[in-house]
Amino acid sequence: MESDRFDAPPFAPSEYIVRLARTRWERAGHFALRRAVFCQEQRVFATDDRDAVDDVAIPIVAACCVAGMPEQVVGAVRIHESEPGLWRGSRLAVHADHRRLGRIGGELIRMAVCTAHGLGATRFLAQVQAQNVPFFRRLHWHSLEEIALHGLPHHVMEADLAQYLPHGCEQTWLLRPQRAARRRA
Repeated sequence: MESDRFDAPPFAPSEYIVRLARTRWERAGHFALRRAVFCQEQRVFATDDRDAVDDVAIPIVAACCVAGMPEQVVGAVRIHESEPGLWRGSRLAVHADHRRLGRIGGELIRMAVCTAHGLGATRFLAQVQAQNVPFFRRLHWHSLEEIALHGLPHHVMEADLAQYLPHGCEQTWLLRPQRAARRRA
């Protein structure tokens, strides 16, 4: 006998927030997401992707919200000043279930570069996996050189700081997913 069950659509948050990680659960979520993406999914690292940069980096997270409150970290990136005026972004990760929104990675990058610019960045660089280079180019980045990193092809890329106005915000870019347009027969 068939049951009266039906397949409910997956949970879709009504909003996302991007901000500097400031609480213990946000920092824990930041590292857990990085492990999930870079260790379990992509297998770039064996068990953990943490390194010495984490001791000085500013972690930034994207969190999905329930009833207006951040509930789960679904995006992460870190920034740090490697020498006076030169800032770097790294470990950009978005939870697989939230990539369909298509804006979380871009908003994390925007928050990272604008924050660094506000803290005195005169240059902002990142080592970007080759498959993500077109995405970064659309966000006003250009490739400086191709390199191999962790056995994978990467590009050293630089952000056009003129496209990323400095700010002093710790929280910004409240995102609301757009409903998919209905197909017409």
